[in-house]
Amino acid sequence: MIVRVLMTRKMAKQFKRMDQALMPKLSELMIELRSLANRQPGYISGETLRNVNDPNEYLVISTWKTREAWNNWFANERRAEMEGKVDALMGSPTVYKVFSYD
Repeated sequence: MIVRVLMTRKMAKQFKRMDQALMPKLSELMIELRSLANRQPGYISGETLRNVNDPNEYLVISTWKTREAWNNWFANERRAEMEGKVDALMGSPTVYKVFSYD
């Protein structure tokens, strides 16, 4: 069963706005994460959106052939390491929600 994973990343309130010096590093990490995901069995597609009303919030939507494929990717140590770097830059953890077509 195909699943879609919605990941929200939001800059912590104490940061007020994204430090422009951090933007290239954040973009680099998110591109690298997408590149790694693209090579994972069961990965179908992904996109990254930035909130037009709050530029400190991102929504990443990824589509996987099965929940198991997503779970395998989520358990990937390299993914977790990179996600930790993204979360550190954002000052808050990524929030995950997994949806399926019923």
